[in-house]
Amino acid sequence: MPSVDISVKPLVDGERMSREEFLGRWDLLPDLKFAELIRGVVHMPSPLSLSHGGLDGDVGMVVGLYAHNTPGCQRLQCASWLILGSVPQPDVSLRIRPEFGGRSGQRGALAAGVPELVVEVSVSSESFDLGEKKSFYVEAGVLEYIVVVAGSRVVWHRLDAGRYIDVPADADGIYRSIIFPGLWLDPKALLAGDGRRLVDVLNKGLTTPEHAAFVEKLAAQKRGNG
Repeated sequence: MPSVDISVKPLVDGERMSREEFLGRWDLLPDLKFAELIRGVVHMPSPLSLSHGGLDGDVGMVVGLYAHNTPGCQRLQCASWLILGSVPQPDVSLRIRPEFGGRSGQRGALAAGVPELVVEVSVSSESFDLGEKKSFYVEAGVLEYIVVVAGSRVVWHRLDAGRYIDVPADADGIYRSIIFPGLWLDPKALLAGDGRRLVDVLNKGLTTPEHAAFVEKLAAQKRGNG
């Protein structure tokens, strides 16, 4: 019978620990893929449902296509971040690369600092994503925070004077990012799984003068840093 290393303790939901202990124990659990430390408390998500996987994939597709068409931006999917002594693992994050004027970087193998935009998909975690995690992202200074509540709604938050305000969709039903000009999202298409409509709406955003000006602004920032 193979020996078992009983010194490797699993991470337990609700357990309290430092970031150093959390990362050290995670390193000893190579099969563990999803875990977060928010304000010293371990959070272990339940197995990802079919609904979560579909919404996560679709919103990640939109953000990813935006990043691919906006040099200087990077989408990260389920990446762990080092932020304020915590280790959040948002479903999707979008950042401006540091050489293009962004405020995040890298420490070891992990992203560090604060992404400009975060998306969380809520199937069984709505109260957490719109409660403790929302409060944490405010404190961290995430500029736009989107919560996709499965089967229900999309909630788009924008940081304003140290608090989040709920931003309504425009008159045509489309959300338009201010931090990332040209990032357009149709919430009804997202909740319905209508990928073609999601891409069509995003493509319209990518052809706007605002997006072109943003791309040039990022390029100028990189030239200045060169």
